Amino acid sequence: MASVGTGSYWPWNDRQGRFSALRAGCFALVLVPALILAFQAWTHQLGSKPWTQAVHDTGTWALRILVITLAVTPLRRILDWNRLIGIRRMLGLSAMAYALGHLALYCIDLAFDWGLILSEIVKRFYLVVGITALLGLVALGITSTDGMIRRLGSGRWQRLHNLVYPIACLGLFHFALQSKIDVTQPVLLAGLFALLMAYRGLNRFKVPLSFAALALTGLGVGLATALAETAWYAFATGASAWLIFQANADIVVYQDWTALRPGHWVAAVGLALAVLHLFRKPAPRPERGQRRPAMASEAAGG
Repeated sequence: MASVGTGSYWPWNDRQGRFSALRAGCFALVLVPALILAFQAWTHQLGSKPWTQAVHDTGTWALRILVITLAVTPLRRILDWNRLIGIRRMLGLSAMAYALGHLALYCIDLAFDWGLILSEIVKRFYLVVGITALLGLVALGITSTDGMIRRLGSGRWQRLHNLVYPIACLGLFHFALQSKIDVTQPVLLAGLFALLMAYRGLNRFKVPLSFAALALTGLGVGLATALAETAWYAFATGASAWLIFQANADIVVYQDWTALRPGHWVAAVGLALAVLHLFRKPAPRPERGQRRPAMASEAAGG
């Protein structure tokens, strides 16, 4: 392995210690939600329960960034943009940081009353689910270094980090349970996660990437997302599942763009990626004799 210079430890540098606009941009973007939250707290824009609102916002961003992290490998394949792999570790650690902030703010909201905090976690199922997902993220974060890859071996390390998928499921389930009635955001994130898993399925079954395959995948997962949202609301409220599902047609019936549902957004993302795949610039492939195995830290994941 090539030696890594001291400068490479800065988040905006690549593994060779050179400045990377992609990494610098990613680092700036993952800081934006925290800066916005700090500004809202400073200017008293977090409502009557600022700590509770901050808990919710950090948890939501932890899951958003986690889903974006899992999107890196599918996007690399679809867009032939291999440099994307360089920001995956940063994104994963950022998701962990927001999740830890989520827990810290929850403890602050309960005034660090450890007895109350522990009793709340034990009594409330959605908190048990959430803390399990958080512990899993921390375990992955601690073992994300090159040193841990060497210590565990690429095979064991890969099997451990494949747990990110059930961890993401637990986090999304926690979000949905905590949201109670309005599950628009959890369903949207769950739909995007399902879309990423569908792309993994295409790769696993060696389905060639094409506009048709990607478009049909996007439309199919979008429909599945709409059905999942319908099932949740029908179960939670007892309302007619058919009437709930019909809400997905409001954008056509009333031409109201504010009526976009999670299923619409997921399908739109899938179709957009299918179009972008058509206009991608294929990454140069090394000559057969020049090819070498990818490092475990870059070949792992999604």
